[in-house]
Amino acid sequence: MVAAEAALSLTHAIEKIRRDAGLPNDAILKFNPRPHQLNHQQFSALKQAAVGVAIAHGCAFFTSVILHDIATSADDARRNCINTICYHFDCYLRRQKGHGLVLIDRFEDGKIDAHLREKFSTGLTWADSKGHTRLEQIVGYHYSAIGQSHLGSVIDIVVGSFRYAVNAHTRKDEGRLNSGAKLLQLIAPLFFREGDDRRVSELSLMFSPKVIQADKFRATYVQLSTFLAANGIAPEQLITGERRQS
Repeated sequence: MVAAEAALSLTHAIEKIRRDAGLPNDAILKFNPRPHQLNHQQFSALKQAAVGVAIAHGCAFFTSVILHDIATSADDARRNCINTICYHFDCYLRRQKGHGLVLIDRFEDGKIDAHLREKFSTGLTWADSKGHTRLEQIVGYHYSAIGQSHLGSVIDIVVGSFRYAVNAHTRKDEGRLNSGAKLLQLIAPLFFREGDDRRVSELSLMFSPKVIQADKFRATYVQLSTFLAANGIAPEQLITGERRQS
């Protein structure tokens, strides 16, 4: 999330970072792969600088994670997480008394157009009732792609950093754990926090599903939550196998 009044300044800051790094205008900047003009150290510094200016411009990161063993398919998981992120963004906008626009990275899914039309016209339809919730703070849903704005580069770097760290931990990739921990510490200020204990709001970081009944899978989520907390991202959400009363 970037506020409208900060978007232009953030764009100019990313342009300066690219220019100082010697990237040509048509070079694609994302978490991976590394532009051929840069070595590993230069590329790491560039990505760190991009995260730094995102923090300086008050950006916030909203994410949802689901274990691949639980997701029914990549497409289903993506659409469900779009629901989650859009709902949480709408909740955030309500608290800020503002409105926002959603830009969604382009990907292949035959159902996504209808899914986004439903988000705009109907909102969220709840599985356990006949009701629905309009996402009235969101004024539209649109496609974007890497290279079409510097904002796409920023989010790709942040998402890529988070994904790298989470996968290193859950796959027990000892060779990448240290780098993953450093990446989490780098992006930690981007997570939205509420209250006095400074835990990351469930609006900003959600473990899906909210009820994890299988002991093996629940243990994986608990271990991930502990890993995130150890690196500056302490989740508000509790990992549980029991459905809580609303």
